[in-house]
Amino acid sequence: MLKTKYIFVTGGVTSSLGKGIIAASLAKLLQGKGYSVTIQKLDPYLNVDPGTLNPYEHGECYVTDDGAETDLDLGHYERFLDTPTSQANNVTTGRIYQSVINKERKGEYLGKTVQIIPHITDEIKQRIQLLGKTGKFDIVITEIGGTVGDIESLPYVEAVRQLLWEMGHENAIVIHLTLLPYLQTSGELKTKPTQHSVKSLMQSGVTPDVLVCRTQYHVNDEIRNKLALFCNVQKEAIIESIDAETIYDVPGLMLEEGLDEVVLKKLKLPHYTKSNLDKWNQFLTKYKNPKNEITVGLIGKYVELHDAYKSIVESTIHAGAENEVKVNIKWIHSEDLEVENVPNILKELDGVIVAPGFGSRGIEGKVKAVQYARENKIPFFGICLGMQMAVIEYARNVLGYKDANSTEMDSSTSHPVIDLMESQKEITNKGGTMRLGAWECVLKPNSLVSKIYEKKSIKERHRHRYEFNNKYLHELEKAGMRATGFNPETELVEIIEVPEHPWFVGVQYHPEYKSTVLNPHPLFVDFIKASLEYSLTNK
Repeated sequence: MLKTKYIFVTGGVTSSLGKGIIAASLAKLLQGKGYSVTIQKLDPYLNVDPGTLNPYEHGECYVTDDGAETDLDLGHYERFLDTPTSQANNVTTGRIYQSVINKERKGEYLGKTVQIIPHITDEIKQRIQLLGKTGKFDIVITEIGGTVGDIESLPYVEAVRQLLWEMGHENAIVIHLTLLPYLQTSGELKTKPTQHSVKSLMQSGVTPDVLVCRTQYHVNDEIRNKLALFCNVQKEAIIESIDAETIYDVPGLMLEEGLDEVVLKKLKLPHYTKSNLDKWNQFLTKYKNPKNEITVGLIGKYVELHDAYKSIVESTIHAGAENEVKVNIKWIHSEDLEVENVPNILKELDGVIVAPGFGSRGIEGKVKAVQYARENKIPFFGICLGMQMAVIEYARNVLGYKDANSTEMDSSTSHPVIDLMESQKEITNKGGTMRLGAWECVLKPNSLVSKIYEKKSIKERHRHRYEFNNKYLHELEKAGMRATGFNPETELVEIIEVPEHPWFVGVQYHPEYKSTVLNPHPLFVDFIKASLEYSLTNK
């Protein structure tokens, strides 16, 4: 086992340049050379975790096997590396300060004045090295959120400065991602914003070892020479990151630029073999050369921000490639669905996904979408709240309980087919208190899901407070809705199906969190397959 090496990824000029994708792509290349790699994200905001953030604020909240509510970048890490992450892979400023203040309250600092340096920075350094000390990883890549110069990011940059000095540059390096804007009027790429960004980083005591430049146009030798001169970075370590057709092209582009070779050289690690991207490229070939095309409706409450459903969208991409079909997503706001317009909006769909969410807004539109998919035999996939909407719709329109609802939406309903979990009834705090993480689910024999999974028992990730009310189980099953997956400890219904329907599945958990490029989730694969069959049969 090698001594763990560390790579820090910082960003400058502007946010949303794609630090997470660059980090994941580099990790993929290093993994392809036989190294064991993990990635962690340091988020500068003061929330303890993203669990209480509105999806409009920060996009999807991603959940790990161990029940951590984390940044959506961890989804990218898992999808690229096909390796689970954990609580240790996502750290927020809120969590850092919470830990330091708790230690101060316990007297662990022996009466010392608690300060940013050394107490906050020591806590950050300890969190950064946590994964490396497990002995599982040759390389730990740490992405620092925000941009250099942000007040919120300063303690993280200072912690990196200290670690670089403590570890030595053979064991830790910095990759700085920046923007080369193109000025249409002069017809040239401009390096000045990058120069200023690097200068800002150097003023904090950190000099980048590698410069990755986001750009719309190819970076020529003249610009590379200029950047090397003014940014104090070797020319060979100036990497072009040109706009790509898809995020899944980025590992190949970074391979062509030699990012992995530069990094391994600086870390003094062996780099004789070329990164093996054979399976990755097989996925890309199928993804870019589909034999068919379908349209799937994604019914949600936050569809204006596509990142709110990032894992679901990526899961359809993985499943589409597996089926050699292009999946077009039709984004449908559930608040826009009314009785009179549902047929016009949904009639062209080959499949319907009703997405997760919280609260009463847009709920009736989701129920109408479920009803239309069920009655018209369109493949239906309900996830978390989407599964609950399927139960409510069935209770209303098949059992005849017109006011059937979830107590989350209507606490006074006379038919609470979805109700607050017993374990949640005494909880008042919102953060980190839901049913979270991977839980076992036993599948009923001869069910659709048992055939899809080809297993008797599965483990899937959860994030919810409300559950199927087992008081209505017998009635619903007698009417034709079948419960086909149960938690063996609590008897919580995890999966529902309607056997008379060609493909109608609702799951209480989030299968999208476990779909990766090389291992597409079986439920998504089979749903897309069913949607393709529907398209070929009905159009």
